Amino acid sequence: MTKAFILAAGRGERMRPLTDHTPKPLLEVRGKPLAAHHLDALAAAGVREVVINLGWLGAKIREHFGDGSAHGLHIDWSDEGWPALETGGGILKALPLLGEAPFLLLNGDVFTDFPLSRLLARAQALPAGDLAHLVLVPNPAHNPRGDFALAHGRVPEPAAPQYTFSGLSVLRPELFAGSQPGAFGLASLLREAARHGRVSAELHEGLWSDVGTPERLAALRKL
Repeated sequence: MTKAFILAAGRGERMRPLTDHTPKPLLEVRGKPLAAHHLDALAAAGVREVVINLGWLGAKIREHFGDGSAHGLHIDWSDEGWPALETGGGILKALPLLGEAPFLLLNGDVFTDFPLSRLLARAQALPAGDLAHLVLVPNPAHNPRGDFALAHGRVPEPAAPQYTFSGLSVLRPELFAGSQPGAFGLASLLREAARHGRVSAELHEGLWSDVGTPERLAALRKL
């Protein structure tokens, strides 16, 4: 069974003071918390097992979502304490909960209409040689230089970045082979895998927002 992992451990420093007492995944958009949109979309796509990591104000997130049954899911929790382990370190710590198959990865502070059923299908059919599949988006104003290039459905590396990583992806656990426990980012692992021709990607040009500042949150709420 394909599982999903939601990154929800960050401090949300740029969202202060909103995140001083409310973890960013619990900030509301369209009447419900950001993370709840992910959970509902995952359930609608057919995912039943979700892992969420916890760091800043993690107890509030666990208390809000419980075992996930209200969303038609089962949630396992990976508690990192504080300070949290960044993206790569957080995923590495949670791998025992995620199993050996490719899994969906979603940033907990992203709002999008990207169809997760398509990402699930990609996870279930990820070519044996690929370590990751990324969803990329046109560069927003806050990231004009982009993160990754895209050519014929692949991420060439090294290459001049064209697009921004959306925070949605499929990862194979083997991407983390050789990684040591502790705090580290995910991007360096993705670039190394891309250098070996092992990362695919697609471009999403629909609704997407990295809800990283109060201004972006306010703009999203006005849509």
